[in-house]
Amino acid sequence: MTSGAKGKVVVLGMMSKKPVAGIAFITMQYVIGLERLGYEAYYVEAHACTPTWFANDTSDGSIGAAGYIGDVMGRFDLGDRWAFHALHSDGQCYGMSLSALHDLYRSATWIFNLHGGTVPLPEHYEQGRLVYVGTDPVGREIEIHHGVQDVIDLLAPHCAFFTWGENHGNPDCPLPVSERFPFEPSRQPIVLDLWDASGAGANDMFTTIGNWRQANSDIVYGGELYTWSKHVEFEKFLDVPARTGQAFELALSSYTADDRQLLEKHAWKVLDSMSFSTDLDAYRRYIAASRGEFTVAKDQNVRMRSGWFSDRSASYLASGRPVIMQDTGFSNILPTGEGLFGFSSVDDVLSAVDAINGDYSRHCQAALNIAREYFDSRVVLSHMLDYLGTTVLRPHLVRKRAGAPVSLSNAPPQPDPV
Repeated sequence: MTSGAKGKVVVLGMMSKKPVAGIAFITMQYVIGLERLGYEAYYVEAHACTPTWFANDTSDGSIGAAGYIGDVMGRFDLGDRWAFHALHSDGQCYGMSLSALHDLYRSATWIFNLHGGTVPLPEHYEQGRLVYVGTDPVGREIEIHHGVQDVIDLLAPHCAFFTWGENHGNPDCPLPVSERFPFEPSRQPIVLDLWDASGAGANDMFTTIGNWRQANSDIVYGGELYTWSKHVEFEKFLDVPARTGQAFELALSSYTADDRQLLEKHAWKVLDSMSFSTDLDAYRRYIAASRGEFTVAKDQNVRMRSGWFSDRSASYLASGRPVIMQDTGFSNILPTGEGLFGFSSVDDVLSAVDAINGDYSRHCQAALNIAREYFDSRVVLSHMLDYLGTTVLRPHLVRKRAGAPVSLSNAPPQPDPV
């Protein structure tokens, strides 16, 4: 661990809400990355959501959630740098004491609200250092545009706003832009040495990991429905395995027997992702053993051209595995054509598969080069910190953006697990 010469930082997250490897890696790469940049980094859960994964007839899940967080932090040598504040229940604080947690909030240089998943409390924002990090663009931006008061109240206490919608504000992105909540583009930071695949041999299958069906987050904007569930987009590309002659596997959760039958009828291999995705090492091995990734994006990001890029896809790149991903506008920002391919049609996919298979080692190296240049946590987090230092630390901006308390009943939805 570092000396924390640059001060203390807190990452507010939601790892215990659904303890799968995808969310753990999203979260920990912020924590570890900030630690390696010379900060003393802490992880805190104070989201007030019941950890249903660990709950049963005799427990509200707090002890199980705290144990899980402690285990994850411990494996990265941060075993004394966490707290689980059980605001969903009796308010008990696990890991750190409640007084130590409040001292941490007061002394922190920055408090990052990852996913915007924690409803701000006075102790989070009273120092004017609470930072919003949005990982699922589109929905929140449209809610701001529609004047949804719960969302405005949630955002108001933050002093700065980041979004994984990197194309937001560009001419080809129709997402409304808010003057009150100016979003700064960002992306998933990757701690590169966590994804070293040098000793892993790739198999012959392109793979991906995710949910097939997800309900209740569709949105309407300009009289049009924008869907959330990825199965809507995957179904547009069902013929890809047959047309390429290439093996494809989907490691899925949230699917039915009929969904599996449909996919297998079209020559897709289907694997239950929960057979490995709760194990951080198994998750990494699965990615490293893939030939590359083929994946779609949510309709919301595709048609809005938000520029969103998957944290999981970034992990494939860092493992030296080429990625073929439905274009959300990220091709305006990231280099494509070697190691990374954005597609809009089946023909685009066919061309990408042919290119990768034609010179596989070159595209593997290109994928790793993209990860190093664009996703390295030192690059991503340094940009965030530079932005905060040059923009937010101006006192008049801090005063202008300071907000009022928000009710815990306004808690936002949990991040999309991958």
